[in-house]
Amino acid sequence: MLGLMMDRPLLISQIIEHAAEYHGDNEIVSRSVEGPIHRYTYADAARRSRQLANALKALGVVPGDRIGTLAWNGYRHFEIYFAVSGSGAICHTLNPRLFPEQIAYIINHADDRFIFVDLNVLAILEGLCGDLDDVQGIIVMTDRAHMPADSVLPNLLCYEDLVAAQDEAFDWPEFDENTAASLCYTSGTTGEPKGVLYSHRSTILHGYAVNGADAMGFTADDTILPVVPMFHANAWGIPYAAPMVGAKLVFPGFKMDGASLFQLFESEAVTMAAGVPTVWLELLHYCEANGRRLDKLKRTLIGGSAPPRAMVERFDKEHGVRVLQGWGMTEMSPLGTITSMRRGERDLPAEAQYDLIAKQGRPIFGVSLKIVDDAGRELPKDGVAFGNLLVRGPWVARSYFRGEGASAFTGNGWFQTGDVCTLNPHGYMTITDRSKDVIKSGGEWISSIDLENIAMGHPAVQEAAVIGIVHPQWDERPLLVVVRRPDSVVTREGLLNWFEGKVAKWWIPDDVVFVDSLPHTATGKLLKTKLRDDFRGYKAP
Repeated sequence: MLGLMMDRPLLISQIIEHAAEYHGDNEIVSRSVEGPIHRYTYADAARRSRQLANALKALGVVPGDRIGTLAWNGYRHFEIYFAVSGSGAICHTLNPRLFPEQIAYIINHADDRFIFVDLNVLAILEGLCGDLDDVQGIIVMTDRAHMPADSVLPNLLCYEDLVAAQDEAFDWPEFDENTAASLCYTSGTTGEPKGVLYSHRSTILHGYAVNGADAMGFTADDTILPVVPMFHANAWGIPYAAPMVGAKLVFPGFKMDGASLFQLFESEAVTMAAGVPTVWLELLHYCEANGRRLDKLKRTLIGGSAPPRAMVERFDKEHGVRVLQGWGMTEMSPLGTITSMRRGERDLPAEAQYDLIAKQGRPIFGVSLKIVDDAGRELPKDGVAFGNLLVRGPWVARSYFRGEGASAFTGNGWFQTGDVCTLNPHGYMTITDRSKDVIKSGGEWISSIDLENIAMGHPAVQEAAVIGIVHPQWDERPLLVVVRRPDSVVTREGLLNWFEGKVAKWWIPDDVVFVDSLPHTATGKLLKTKLRDDFRGYKAP
């Protein structure tokens, strides 16, 4: 027997229309590529999304077409999210920080028909002119006054001209909620990038989960600034979750330095922000150097890579900002776990709370986790055993676009994340490494992440990475690579002594190398493949 409930599909167009009807006067603020701060409301965004949907129809876009975006966080990108997916096409976000060859590969692999592009990254597409197989037109996300006078790209269209020419009324179509809505490619650190194809259903379920009180917990009283890019896993779902509750949105554009972010935090009274550790590290340094305090910010979600415990402590003690650590993957839409506290844990001393936040958190409802050994046998959730992490859930991919990378998916419905972690009896997950980054020394595993977090706790360390180097007796030993904080002094011996009493003696790195900067991926993660190449053959003294 089935329940007697209405069977209305979950569709992305419903989000923007809900925001317009019930939170229509709440603001969306953007630092534009052209320069000025742009302000309008959810009602304005819904109206322009409908106009853009009409424009896409006039261009011949049909359901299932892939429509690319090469753009930063801004109000036009926000409109594209709803106009493209709401009309039944697929919004394909492209990462402008990738190598041009990767961008061309992804565009052609996705078979994009049109590409929306911000003015300041138009040159990327111009450099690929002739390499884009089936792209029929490039839509520059600006007004007529700022359109480039000349370009090697044929069929260049003006965003504002397209919108202005269309009627404000558009009947959003209804279709199966499992219809593809958006497409995002993994960073491709091993092999070619692979596409993750989200559905309307998965996107809305993920949005509900994001808004849970034990997740990001957005409300209409919040002002949210997503530093995490809209081209990376849909900005962690924030462009969908925020309008669900009518929260004010502040888009930073392409300026994500400490000074620019601080100015927006203060002028727009931002209460919640989300981004990767490297961004927050720069913001904290800016505040320290200029004697500034984040008086209005209440909480921040840090993801992409694990924030050092010292960063969690600094946000709390210096700014009164509560850190939430989130973990997930492009394949997971991306949210999987978050550092929600269990009953009574908020009463723990601050130091104990920092220890909990430094873990990757507990799974939100809808996500299942387990760890297995190399033979696939499930391991206990005792906080001690560590193994390969598998996940499943209604917003977790079941395969990649065009069926590539099938080995990542098990035959019984689990996705193999490539992370190595422990799970404790209360559900807290602690990632000890990526499977390809873990250091095996004398047959025992050493967590590079734990060593990096300890190093980052040193007052003279700005950023740290740990990699394994070949050792004739122990197979591998840890090497610590460090960027010093400006005007700080620390020696090799001083850093190695810093580890004493914090880890087993055999975990302590064999050597320290000081560098001016560390390599990062296009999404801000440490690029350890580059470090391993740079230090291949290195021998500790």
